[in-house]
Amino acid sequence: MDEPSPELLESYTRLLDLVRSGAADTRPALSQRTGLGRTAITQRTTTLLDAGLLEEGDLNPSTGGRQARTLRFRKDAGRILTAELGATGFTAGVTDLMGTVLTMRHRDCDIAQGPDPVLTEVENTLDALLADVGGTPSDVWGVGLGLPGPVEFATARPSEPPIMPGWNNYPVRERLASHYHAPVWVDNEVNLLCLGELRAPGLLDDLGDLLYVKIGTGIGAGISHGGHLHRGAQGCAGDIGHAAVSDDSSVVCRCGKTGCLEAVAGGAALARDGERLARSGDSPALAAILDVKGTITAADVTAAAGAGDHHAVQLLVSAGRRIGAMLATMVNFYNPSTILLGGKIAGAGDLFLATIRETIYRRSLPLSTRELRIEKARLGEEGGLVGAAYMVLDELFSVRHFGKWLHAGSPSGITGIHGTNGVRSGLAPA
Repeated sequence: MDEPSPELLESYTRLLDLVRSGAADTRPALSQRTGLGRTAITQRTTTLLDAGLLEEGDLNPSTGGRQARTLRFRKDAGRILTAELGATGFTAGVTDLMGTVLTMRHRDCDIAQGPDPVLTEVENTLDALLADVGGTPSDVWGVGLGLPGPVEFATARPSEPPIMPGWNNYPVRERLASHYHAPVWVDNEVNLLCLGELRAPGLLDDLGDLLYVKIGTGIGAGISHGGHLHRGAQGCAGDIGHAAVSDDSSVVCRCGKTGCLEAVAGGAALARDGERLARSGDSPALAAILDVKGTITAADVTAAAGAGDHHAVQLLVSAGRRIGAMLATMVNFYNPSTILLGGKIAGAGDLFLATIRETIYRRSLPLSTRELRIEKARLGEEGGLVGAAYMVLDELFSVRHFGKWLHAGSPSGITGIHGTNGVRSGLAPA
Protein backbone atom coordinates (compact mmCIF):
# COMPACT_ATOMS: atom_id res chain seq x y z
CA MET A 1 0.00 0.00 0.00
CA ASP A 2 1.47 3.35 -1.03
CA GLU A 3 1.55 6.02 1.66
CA PRO A 4 -1.39 8.41 1.13
CA SER A 5 -0.88 11.95 -0.13
CA PRO A 6 -0.81 14.82 2.41
CA GLU A 7 -4.25 15.92 1.24
CA LEU A 8 -5.71 12.45 1.77
CA LEU A 9 -4.00 12.20 5.16
CA GLU A 10 -5.57 15.46 6.22
CA SER A 11 -9.01 14.05 5.44
CA TYR A 12 -8.25 10.89 7.45
CA THR A 13 -7.07 12.87 10.47
CA ARG A 14 -10.08 15.17 10.18
CA LEU A 15 -12.49 12.22 10.20
CA LEU A 16 -10.72 10.61 13.13
CA ASP A 17 -10.74 13.86 15.11
CA LEU A 18 -14.46 14.29 14.53
CA VAL A 19 -15.18 10.81 15.89
CA ARG A 20 -12.68 11.14 18.76
CA SER A 21 -14.18 14.43 19.87
CA GLY A 22 -17.77 13.22 19.58
CA ALA A 23 -18.60 15.87 16.97
CA ALA A 24 -19.78 13.16 14.54
CA ASP A 25 -20.59 9.51 15.17
CA THR A 26 -22.08 8.25 11.90
CA ARG A 27 -21.01 8.24 8.27
CA PRO A 28 -23.78 10.69 7.26
CA ALA A 29 -22.71 13.03 10.07
CA LEU A 30 -19.10 12.84 8.88
CA SER A 31 -20.20 13.63 5.35
CA GLN A 32 -22.17 16.62 6.58
CA ARG A 33 -19.27 17.98 8.65
CA THR A 34 -16.59 17.49 5.98
CA GLY A 35 -18.45 17.86 2.67
CA LEU A 36 -17.07 14.53 1.46
CA GLY A 37 -19.35 12.28 -0.56
CA ARG A 38 -20.74 8.94 0.52
CA THR A 39 -18.18 6.89 -1.44
CA ALA A 40 -15.22 8.84 -0.02
CA ILE A 41 -16.56 8.58 3.53
CA THR A 42 -17.12 4.84 3.15
CA GLN A 43 -13.61 4.27 1.81
CA ARG A 44 -11.92 6.34 4.52
CA THR A 45 -13.91 4.94 7.44
CA THR A 46 -13.27 1.40 6.19
CA THR A 47 -9.53 2.14 6.22
CA LEU A 48 -9.76 3.52 9.77
CA LEU A 49 -11.76 0.48 10.86
CA ASP A 50 -9.20 -1.88 9.30
CA ALA A 51 -6.37 0.03 11.03
CA GLY A 52 -8.00 -0.65 14.38
CA LEU A 53 -8.70 3.00 15.18
CA LEU A 54 -12.48 2.93 14.87
CA GLU A 55 -15.17 0.37 15.62
CA GLU A 56 -18.82 0.16 14.69
CA GLY A 57 -21.50 0.44 17.31
CA ASP A 58 -25.28 0.23 17.40
CA LEU A 59 -27.70 1.50 14.78
CA ASN A 60 -28.88 5.05 15.34
CA PRO A 61 -32.65 5.48 15.76
CA SER A 62 -34.22 6.02 12.37
CA THR A 63 -35.32 9.56 11.46
CA GLY A 64 -37.18 8.47 8.35
CA GLY A 65 -34.26 7.33 6.23
CA ARG A 66 -31.90 4.42 6.34
CA GLN A 67 -30.52 3.72 9.82
CA ALA A 68 -26.83 4.62 10.18
CA ARG A 69 -24.50 2.54 12.30
CA THR A 70 -22.56 4.54 14.86
CA LEU A 71 -18.78 4.85 14.82
CA ARG A 72 -16.63 4.91 17.95
CA PHE A 73 -12.98 5.65 18.53
CA ARG A 74 -11.25 2.65 20.11
CA LYS A 75 -9.93 4.42 23.18
CA ASP A 76 -8.98 1.16 24.88
CA ALA A 77 -7.06 -0.25 21.91
CA GLY A 78 -3.81 0.92 23.49
CA ARG A 79 -2.27 2.71 26.45
CA ILE A 80 -0.19 5.87 26.84
CA LEU A 81 2.49 6.03 29.53
CA THR A 82 3.00 9.46 31.05
CA ALA A 83 5.19 11.09 33.68
CA GLU A 84 5.64 14.63 34.97
CA LEU A 85 8.98 15.23 36.68
CA GLY A 86 9.52 18.04 39.15
CA ALA A 87 12.50 19.16 41.20
CA THR A 88 11.80 16.89 44.17
CA GLY A 89 9.51 14.19 42.82
CA PHE A 90 7.51 12.88 39.88
CA THR A 91 4.00 11.69 39.10
CA ALA A 92 3.56 8.80 36.69
CA GLY A 93 0.41 7.43 35.14
CA VAL A 94 -1.26 5.34 32.45
CA THR A 95 -4.01 6.76 30.24
CA ASP A 96 -6.27 5.44 27.53
CA LEU A 97 -6.20 6.82 23.98
CA MET A 98 -8.52 9.66 24.99
CA GLY A 99 -6.16 10.97 27.66
CA THR A 100 -8.20 9.68 30.60
CA VAL A 101 -5.92 8.79 33.52
CA LEU A 102 -6.53 5.15 34.50
CA THR A 103 -4.00 4.99 37.32
CA MET A 104 -1.29 7.24 38.75
CA ARG A 105 1.35 7.31 41.46
CA HIS A 106 3.61 9.95 43.00
CA ARG A 107 7.22 9.28 43.95
CA ASP A 108 9.68 11.45 45.85
CA CYS A 109 12.80 11.75 43.73
CA ASP A 110 15.52 14.40 43.48
CA ILE A 111 15.97 15.42 39.84
CA ALA A 112 19.56 16.42 40.66
CA GLN A 113 20.51 12.74 41.04
CA GLY A 114 20.94 12.67 37.28
CA PRO A 115 19.15 11.02 34.36
CA ASP A 116 20.09 7.38 34.88
CA PRO A 117 18.82 6.85 38.44
CA VAL A 118 15.80 9.13 37.94
CA LEU A 119 14.68 7.56 34.66
CA THR A 120 15.25 4.08 36.08
CA GLU A 121 12.82 4.97 38.88
CA VAL A 122 10.37 6.40 36.34
CA GLU A 123 10.56 3.26 34.19
CA ASN A 124 10.06 0.98 37.21
CA THR A 125 7.03 2.98 38.31
CA LEU A 126 5.50 3.01 34.81
CA ASP A 127 6.09 -0.73 34.44
CA ALA A 128 4.28 -1.37 37.73
CA LEU A 129 1.38 0.93 36.81
CA LEU A 130 0.97 -0.73 33.42
CA ALA A 131 0.76 -4.12 35.14
CA ASP A 132 -1.77 -2.70 37.62
CA VAL A 133 -4.22 -1.94 34.79
CA GLY A 134 -3.66 -5.34 33.21
CA GLY A 135 -1.52 -3.97 30.40
CA THR A 136 1.46 -5.48 28.65
CA PRO A 137 4.34 -3.86 26.72
CA SER A 138 2.48 -4.51 23.47
CA ASP A 139 -0.34 -2.23 24.67
CA VAL A 140 1.94 0.84 24.83
CA TRP A 141 1.34 3.14 21.88
CA GLY A 142 3.37 6.07 23.14
CA VAL A 143 5.23 7.65 26.03
CA GLY A 144 5.00 11.30 27.14
CA LEU A 145 7.39 12.90 29.61
CA GLY A 146 7.55 16.36 31.18
CA LEU A 147 10.85 17.71 32.57
CA PRO A 148 11.40 20.69 34.90
CA GLY A 149 13.69 22.56 32.55
CA PRO A 150 14.18 23.71 28.95
CA VAL A 151 13.62 20.96 26.38
CA GLU A 152 14.31 21.18 22.66
CA PHE A 153 11.04 19.68 21.49
CA ALA A 154 12.31 18.45 18.11
CA THR A 155 15.05 16.31 19.66
CA ALA A 156 13.39 15.68 23.07
CA ARG A 157 16.68 16.56 24.77
CA PRO A 158 17.11 18.83 27.82
CA SER A 159 19.09 21.98 27.04
CA GLU A 160 21.26 23.22 29.91
CA PRO A 161 18.51 22.83 32.52
CA PRO A 162 19.46 24.90 35.60
CA ILE A 163 18.29 22.44 38.28
CA MET A 164 19.14 19.22 36.42
CA PRO A 165 22.90 18.51 36.62
CA GLY A 166 23.99 15.81 34.20
CA TRP A 167 20.86 16.08 32.04
CA ASN A 168 22.12 18.45 29.36
CA ASN A 169 21.61 16.88 25.91
CA TYR A 170 20.76 13.52 27.49
CA PRO A 171 19.01 11.21 24.95
CA VAL A 172 15.77 10.83 26.91
CA ARG A 173 13.73 9.82 23.85
CA GLU A 174 16.18 7.16 22.71
CA ARG A 175 16.41 5.62 26.17
CA LEU A 176 12.65 5.36 26.74
CA ALA A 177 11.97 4.29 23.14
CA SER A 178 14.44 1.46 23.56
CA HIS A 179 12.82 0.39 26.84
CA TYR A 180 9.22 0.49 25.61
CA HIS A 181 9.56 0.02 21.84
CA ALA A 182 7.14 2.89 21.42
CA PRO A 183 7.44 6.50 20.23
CA VAL A 184 8.41 9.05 22.86
CA TRP A 185 7.85 12.80 23.17
CA VAL A 186 9.34 15.05 25.83
CA ASP A 187 8.49 18.63 26.76
CA ASN A 188 8.82 21.11 29.58
CA GLU A 189 6.47 20.10 32.40
CA VAL A 190 4.67 23.47 32.48
CA ASN A 191 3.83 23.17 28.78
CA LEU A 192 2.16 19.85 29.55
CA LEU A 193 0.24 21.32 32.49
CA CYS A 194 -0.98 24.06 30.15
CA LEU A 195 -1.91 21.54 27.45
CA GLY A 196 -3.81 19.41 29.95
CA GLU A 197 -5.96 22.37 30.99
CA LEU A 198 -6.54 23.28 27.34
CA ARG A 199 -7.62 19.85 26.21
CA ALA A 200 -9.27 18.08 29.13
CA PRO A 201 -13.02 17.97 28.46
CA GLY A 202 -15.49 19.76 30.67
CA LEU A 203 -13.14 22.17 32.45
CA LEU A 204 -13.42 25.56 30.77
CA ASP A 205 -15.58 26.36 27.78
CA ASP A 206 -13.24 28.79 26.06
CA LEU A 207 -9.71 29.32 27.38
CA GLY A 208 -8.78 31.47 24.40
CA ASP A 209 -5.25 32.75 24.92
CA LEU A 210 -4.14 31.02 28.11
CA LEU A 211 -1.21 31.66 30.43
CA TYR A 212 -0.59 28.76 32.82
CA VAL A 213 1.79 29.59 35.67
CA LYS A 214 3.31 26.92 37.88
CA ILE A 215 4.62 28.19 41.20
CA GLY A 216 6.54 25.48 42.97
CA THR A 217 10.20 25.03 43.83
CA GLY A 218 10.75 27.05 40.66
CA ILE A 219 8.45 29.19 38.53
CA GLY A 220 7.50 28.63 34.90
CA ALA A 221 4.73 29.41 32.45
CA GLY A 222 2.98 27.62 29.61
CA ILE A 223 1.49 29.75 26.85
CA SER A 224 -1.30 29.00 24.42
CA HIS A 225 -2.55 31.01 21.45
CA GLY A 226 -5.96 30.31 19.99
CA GLY A 227 -6.18 27.05 21.92
CA HIS A 228 -2.79 25.78 20.68
CA LEU A 229 0.35 25.42 22.79
CA HIS A 230 3.05 27.96 21.93
CA ARG A 231 6.50 26.47 22.51
CA GLY A 232 8.57 29.12 20.76
CA ALA A 233 11.32 28.63 18.19
CA GLN A 234 13.36 26.16 20.24
CA GLY A 235 10.78 25.11 22.81
CA CYS A 236 11.65 27.39 25.74
CA ALA A 237 8.84 29.96 25.60
CA GLY A 238 7.47 30.91 29.03
CA ASP A 239 10.64 30.48 31.11
CA ILE A 240 9.72 33.41 33.36
CA GLY A 241 11.44 31.95 36.42
CA HIS A 242 14.79 33.15 35.11
CA ALA A 243 13.70 36.62 34.08
CA ALA A 244 15.61 39.26 36.06
CA VAL A 245 13.40 41.10 38.57
CA SER A 246 15.99 42.34 41.08
CA ASP A 247 19.36 44.09 41.05
CA ASP A 248 20.37 42.36 44.27
CA SER A 249 23.51 40.42 43.37
CA SER A 250 23.69 38.66 46.74
CA VAL A 251 20.97 36.13 45.85
CA VAL A 252 22.30 33.65 43.32
CA CYS A 253 19.78 31.59 41.37
CA ARG A 254 20.26 27.89 40.67
CA CYS A 255 20.90 28.86 37.05
CA GLY A 256 24.03 30.74 38.17
CA LYS A 257 22.65 34.23 37.52
CA THR A 258 21.38 36.76 40.06
CA GLY A 259 18.06 38.55 40.40
CA CYS A 260 15.93 35.79 38.83
CA LEU A 261 12.24 35.67 39.76
CA GLU A 262 12.37 32.16 41.18
CA ALA A 263 15.47 33.06 43.24
CA VAL A 264 13.47 35.69 45.12
CA ALA A 265 9.89 34.35 44.96
CA GLY A 266 9.87 30.60 44.25
CA GLY A 267 9.45 27.77 46.72
CA ALA A 268 13.18 27.43 47.28
CA ALA A 269 13.37 31.17 48.04
CA LEU A 270 10.54 30.90 50.58
CA ALA A 271 12.30 27.99 52.28
CA ARG A 272 15.61 29.88 52.35
CA ASP A 273 14.13 33.07 53.75
CA GLY A 274 11.94 31.14 56.18
CA GLU A 275 14.96 29.35 57.59
CA ARG A 276 16.72 32.70 58.01
CA LEU A 277 13.76 33.98 60.05
CA ALA A 278 13.76 30.80 62.11
CA ARG A 279 17.46 30.97 62.93
CA SER A 280 17.30 34.67 63.78
CA GLY A 281 14.38 34.07 66.12
CA ASP A 282 12.24 36.67 64.32
CA SER A 283 9.61 34.01 63.66
CA PRO A 284 8.90 31.88 66.74
CA ALA A 285 6.59 29.62 64.71
CA LEU A 286 9.28 28.81 62.15
CA ALA A 287 11.93 28.51 64.87
CA ALA A 288 9.81 25.82 66.53
CA ILE A 289 9.50 23.94 63.25
CA LEU A 290 13.26 24.21 62.70
CA ASP A 291 13.94 22.76 66.14
CA VAL A 292 11.81 19.72 65.34
CA LYS A 293 12.69 19.12 61.67
CA GLY A 294 16.15 20.67 61.33
CA THR A 295 15.10 22.44 58.14
CA ILE A 296 12.40 24.72 56.75
CA THR A 297 10.38 24.13 53.58
CA ALA A 298 8.07 26.38 51.60
CA ALA A 299 5.16 24.37 53.00
CA ASP A 300 6.32 25.26 56.51
CA VAL A 301 6.28 28.95 55.63
CA THR A 302 2.77 28.56 54.22
CA ALA A 303 1.60 26.75 57.37
CA ALA A 304 3.12 29.40 59.63
CA ALA A 305 1.43 32.15 57.62
CA GLY A 306 -1.88 30.32 57.89
CA ALA A 307 -1.41 30.21 61.67
CA GLY A 308 -1.02 33.98 61.73
CA ASP A 309 2.78 34.36 61.91
CA HIS A 310 3.41 37.93 60.76
CA HIS A 311 6.86 37.34 59.28
CA ALA A 312 5.71 34.30 57.30
CA VAL A 313 2.77 36.31 56.00
CA GLN A 314 5.16 39.02 54.84
CA LEU A 315 7.27 36.46 52.98
CA LEU A 316 4.21 35.23 51.07
CA VAL A 317 2.99 38.75 50.34
CA SER A 318 6.43 39.77 49.05
CA ALA A 319 6.64 36.68 46.82
CA GLY A 320 3.11 37.28 45.55
CA ARG A 321 3.92 40.85 44.63
CA ARG A 322 7.07 39.80 42.76
CA ILE A 323 5.19 37.15 40.81
CA GLY A 324 2.25 39.45 40.19
CA ALA A 325 4.52 42.17 38.81
CA MET A 326 6.09 39.73 36.35
CA LEU A 327 2.67 38.45 35.29
CA ALA A 328 1.45 42.04 34.82
CA THR A 329 4.30 42.53 32.35
CA MET A 330 3.17 39.42 30.50
CA VAL A 331 -0.46 40.57 30.57
CA ASN A 332 0.52 43.91 29.04
CA PHE A 333 2.69 42.18 26.45
CA TYR A 334 0.56 39.17 25.55
CA ASN A 335 -2.97 40.12 26.66
CA PRO A 336 -4.19 36.60 27.63
CA SER A 337 -7.85 35.91 28.31
CA THR A 338 -7.13 33.52 31.18
CA ILE A 339 -4.37 33.02 33.75
CA LEU A 340 -4.34 29.70 35.61
CA LEU A 341 -2.15 29.35 38.70
CA GLY A 342 -0.87 25.89 39.59
CA GLY A 343 1.89 24.24 41.61
CA LYS A 344 2.31 23.63 45.33
CA ILE A 345 2.98 27.25 46.25
CA ALA A 346 -0.03 28.40 44.23
CA GLY A 347 -2.04 26.46 46.78
CA ALA A 348 -0.56 28.48 49.63
CA GLY A 349 -3.86 30.12 50.45
CA ASP A 350 -6.15 32.98 49.60
CA LEU A 351 -3.78 35.72 50.77
CA PHE A 352 -1.03 34.63 48.35
CA LEU A 353 -3.40 34.39 45.39
CA ALA A 354 -5.13 37.64 46.30
CA THR A 355 -1.78 39.40 46.37
CA ILE A 356 -0.92 38.09 42.90
CA ARG A 357 -4.32 39.12 41.53
CA GLU A 358 -4.20 42.60 43.07
CA THR A 359 -0.71 43.23 41.71
CA ILE A 360 -1.66 42.09 38.21
CA TYR A 361 -4.72 44.33 38.08
CA ARG A 362 -2.89 47.29 39.60
CA ARG A 363 0.11 47.12 37.26
CA SER A 364 -1.63 46.13 34.01
CA LEU A 365 -3.35 48.31 31.44
CA PRO A 366 -7.13 48.55 32.04
CA LEU A 367 -7.96 47.23 28.57
CA SER A 368 -5.77 44.14 29.04
CA THR A 369 -7.56 43.16 32.24
CA ARG A 370 -11.11 44.10 31.26
CA GLU A 371 -12.16 40.47 30.75
CA LEU A 372 -9.12 38.72 32.22
CA ARG A 373 -9.83 35.64 34.36
CA ILE A 374 -7.30 34.68 37.04
CA GLU A 375 -8.10 31.31 38.59
CA LYS A 376 -6.55 28.26 40.19
CA ALA A 377 -5.63 25.41 37.86
CA ARG A 378 -8.42 22.84 37.61
CA LEU A 379 -6.71 19.49 37.08
CA GLY A 380 -4.42 19.35 40.10
CA GLU A 381 -1.86 16.57 40.37
CA GLU A 382 -2.95 14.72 37.24
CA GLY A 383 -2.79 17.81 34.99
CA GLY A 384 0.71 17.06 33.70
CA LEU A 385 -0.25 13.46 32.94
CA VAL A 386 -3.29 14.54 30.93
CA GLY A 387 -1.16 17.06 29.04
CA ALA A 388 1.54 14.46 28.36
CA ALA A 389 -1.08 12.06 26.99
CA TYR A 390 -2.51 14.71 24.66
CA MET A 391 1.00 15.64 23.51
CA VAL A 392 1.53 12.02 22.45
CA LEU A 393 -1.92 11.63 20.91
CA ASP A 394 -1.66 14.88 18.97
CA GLU A 395 1.61 13.72 17.48
CA LEU A 396 0.49 10.15 16.79
CA PHE A 397 -2.62 11.31 14.94
CA SER A 398 -0.98 14.24 13.17
CA VAL A 399 -0.61 14.33 9.39
CA ARG A 400 3.16 14.06 9.86
CA HIS A 401 2.92 10.60 11.44
CA PHE A 402 -0.51 9.38 10.48
CA GLY A 403 0.56 7.97 7.12
CA LYS A 404 2.63 5.38 8.97
CA TRP A 405 -0.54 3.96 10.47
CA LEU A 406 -2.18 3.51 7.11
CA HIS A 407 0.96 2.53 5.20
CA ALA A 408 1.61 -0.31 7.65
CA GLY A 409 -1.98 -1.48 7.55
CA SER A 410 -2.21 -1.66 11.35
CA PRO A 411 -0.63 0.02 14.38
CA SER A 412 1.51 -3.03 15.12
CA GLY A 413 3.38 -2.75 11.86
CA ILE A 414 4.70 0.79 12.22
CA THR A 415 8.41 1.31 12.81
CA GLY A 416 10.82 4.19 12.93
CA ILE A 417 8.35 6.96 13.66
CA HIS A 418 11.19 9.17 14.90
CA GLY A 419 13.96 7.74 12.74
CA THR A 420 16.60 8.40 15.40
CA ASN A 421 19.68 6.35 16.14
CA GLY A 422 18.18 3.25 14.58
CA VAL A 423 15.86 2.80 17.55
CA ARG A 424 12.71 0.94 16.64
CA SER A 425 9.99 3.16 18.06
CA GLY A 426 6.77 2.08 16.45
CA LEU A 427 3.31 2.56 17.87
CA ALA A 428 3.36 -0.93 19.25
CA PRO A 429 5.79 -3.84 19.03
CA ALA A 430 5.39 -5.99 15.97
